[in-house]
Amino acid sequence: MRNILHDFFGLFFPDLCPVCRTRLSEGEQYICTDCLLLLPKTNFHLQPENRLEQFFAGRIPFQRIAAYAYFIKDGSIQQIIHELKYNHNPKIGHFIGQLSGENIKGSEFISAIDVLVPVPLHPKREKERGYNQSYEICKGISETTGIPVDNTTLIRAVNNPSQTKNSRFDRWKNVENIFTITDPSIFQNKHILLIDDVITTGSTLESCAKEVLKCENSKVSIFAVGTAN
Repeated sequence: MRNILHDFFGLFFPDLCPVCRTRLSEGEQYICTDCLLLLPKTNFHLQPENRLEQFFAGRIPFQRIAAYAYFIKDGSIQQIIHELKYNHNPKIGHFIGQLSGENIKGSEFISAIDVLVPVPLHPKREKERGYNQSYEICKGISETTGIPVDNTTLIRAVNNPSQTKNSRFDRWKNVENIFTITDPSIFQNKHILLIDDVITTGSTLESCAKEVLKCENSKVSIFAVGTAN
C-alpha cells in the first residue's frame, strides 16, 4: 500500500534532483546518478597540509581538516546544502553524510577519531528549522564509519544572528564565546571530529574548536560537506 501511495503522489509531485531538477529514476535517492558522479570532491582527507589546513593554520591547534567537496556558487553542493537547510529536507543531510563517510572511511584522517560532534544550533533556531543540519550529516557519517555521535556535550548557549551577510570580521565577532561544554570530562582524552555543512570563513568552527580544546588532553579535527576555500 505504501508503494502504491508513493507511486500515486509521484505522478503529481515527483521526487526531483535538487541539483539538476530532473525527476529521480527508480533506485535513485535524493540526488540523481549523473549529479552524484559530477560532485567536485576535494580528497583533502588524503592530503596533509591541504588548502583547508593552510587556511586554519595558526588559528587553532588542530590535527586534520578536510571537506567532502568544493562549494562553488550555483554549483551542486550549494544546491544540496540549500535543499538541506531551507527546503525542510533533513534526509538529504543524512544521505550526503553517508556519502562523506564512505569517502573518508578507512583513511588515516578518520581512523584516530573517537567521537563525531556536530556544530550545534541554538535550541530556538533548531526548533524553528525542525532539526540541526550538521547533526543529520553526522548521523550519516556515523552510520558508515561506526564512530559514535555526541550532540549534547557541545552546545550553543547564545542565539546569535544569522551570519549570511556578515563580513569575515563580523562573522568572527558574531560567534565569539557563544559555545560551551556541558561536561568537560566527556571530551577528556578524546579526539573530536567537528562536523559542519560548509566552511566559508571558518569562524564558527574555530569558536567550537577553542571550546572543545579547553577539555583536558582533547584533540580536534574538522570535517565539512562543502568548502569555499
